[in-house]
Amino acid sequence: MTAIRNIAIIAHVDHGKTTLVDKIMYHCELFRDNQSTGDLILDNNDLERERGITITSKNVSVVYKDTKINIIDTPGHADFGGEVERVLNMADGVLLLVDAFEGPMPQTRFVLQKAIDLGLKPCVVVNKVDKENCTPEEVHEKVFDLMFELGAEEWQLDFPTVYGSAKNNWMSDDWRNETENIEPLLDMVMEHIPAPKVDLEGSPQMLITSLDFSSFTGRIAIGRLQRGTLKEGQQVSLVKRDGSIKKTRIKELHTFEGLGRRKIEEVQAGDICAIVGLEGFEIGDTVADLENPEGLKTIAIDEPTMSMLFTINDSPFFGKDGKFVTSRHIKERLYKELEKNLALRVQETDSADKFMVFGRGVLHLSVLIETMRREGYELQIGQPQVIIKEIDGVKCEPIEELTIDLPEDVSGKAVEMVTMRKGEMLSMESKGERMNIQFLIPSRGIIGLRNQLLTATAGEAIMAHRYKEYQPLKGGIPERQNGSLVSMEKGKAIPYSIDKLQDRGKFFVDPGEDIYEGQVIGENSRQDDMAVNITKTKKLSNVRSSGADDKAKIVPAIKFSLEEALEYIQKDEYVEVTPQHLRLRKIYLTENERKRNKIV
Repeated sequence: MTAIRNIAIIAHVDHGKTTLVDKIMYHCELFRDNQSTGDLILDNNDLERERGITITSKNVSVVYKDTKINIIDTPGHADFGGEVERVLNMADGVLLLVDAFEGPMPQTRFVLQKAIDLGLKPCVVVNKVDKENCTPEEVHEKVFDLMFELGAEEWQLDFPTVYGSAKNNWMSDDWRNETENIEPLLDMVMEHIPAPKVDLEGSPQMLITSLDFSSFTGRIAIGRLQRGTLKEGQQVSLVKRDGSIKKTRIKELHTFEGLGRRKIEEVQAGDICAIVGLEGFEIGDTVADLENPEGLKTIAIDEPTMSMLFTINDSPFFGKDGKFVTSRHIKERLYKELEKNLALRVQETDSADKFMVFGRGVLHLSVLIETMRREGYELQIGQPQVIIKEIDGVKCEPIEELTIDLPEDVSGKAVEMVTMRKGEMLSMESKGERMNIQFLIPSRGIIGLRNQLLTATAGEAIMAHRYKEYQPLKGGIPERQNGSLVSMEKGKAIPYSIDKLQDRGKFFVDPGEDIYEGQVIGENSRQDDMAVNITKTKKLSNVRSSGADDKAKIVPAIKFSLEEALEYIQKDEYVEVTPQHLRLRKIYLTENERKRNKIV
């Protein structure tokens, strides 16, 4: 049996995890010299590449000095905490990546807490030491303080550290001493990450921590074999989360090799493997012996903190773009997502075409919506709502830790905005010409905050937040001040009309775009909603007008991303999502219906 090391790479979003994995793969000569693979190899779906973030964890294995190293790349956003928690169960140690300039950030704390609770050995990598004004030694101190604060044990606090720049492909014990490659990092892994504790005696046990899907073989269970051995064709028991036991059979076994998988006949304890052919399994189930099955402790997942209403698209333009438009399609797709997205919950409502979907935050749910949209679904989404719980008779809401990094001269504006939304400042520290401010703020206060902050700081603010705990309700939070401009007619937006109405507010539609009655086409400059007609053309008669025609000067329309649209809408509005378009609309399309059903 070859020696094995199982490591997970954890860090705050954008601190360089996926880039580091690229360099490890290159160093271990996973590719031919003439093979062009590009960068961020593991971010392999379009959404991850466009946003520059990791959404689902990936497994890859490399061989270094005759040792097989299984590497798990994890997401950095707290919204994908369900993903991080379960894959850490496969690792024996973690590489904690920290930016040499920013230091530990909210998500660093989040993922590190999970690793320490699971009793994993941390190795610290201080990355990006080529940045200006970076302070690698101070960052090292801060990581130690953070681990101490999170209740790490002595053997965890005695962590090894390497410094370097994954982008420039070097790591070293001393950040002033640049080396040729990332060998010091791999040597640290070999020396300090323990080999898997294996128990070859006893019946096989494997906790299913992840799953994959193949259109040829169906669902594939992935996990680490804790003890015993598994063979191809073996009969096994599945111990479900609720303790019930089901008999099934392994058709094929695969281990991870490079970026792919290799079919094998037998898996030894300690290795990460993929099993084809198990029937009816879920994440958190245990694959155990046929005769005397023993279950492993199942995975606990963080509770959702936010909900959104998903409903069918019933606008006048339904079915023009999408392939899947009925409630049956949407229901099947949501329940399919539940199988692999552990932190998600779906609840049916009294109406057959509306579903309440619960998740970890706006980003978590918007990634699901964006994926569905690209698969050809049409649907409408209601305003994100925070989940209020009653604890000991007191109504409580989720509170988040918010970190804002911005230029010093606009910091006052940011503090004022957060305080208006019931946030309280914890600390404020300056780094060069920038300020790093930490707050505690209700989740409700974060919805829509990013847009306002970016406007106030001319796009300079960097915002990161993570869920902390439930606390008693903080009272009212100011909502959007301006009302909506709502279309009165169905038709095409005419430049002449838009030009004449520009002093009424800002528009979200371009000239020539198709619009319908009840669509939100702009933001009113005043507080109330206003119905306008932008489909009206200029009267062309043979009576000469006294004034010469002016050229229509039209300000470019504001275009929202999906998250911005979800954060922007009010209680009586939906976001209509189709493969080609994002539109905002009123729930009730005609003015009479809106007056009759006014939401107070």
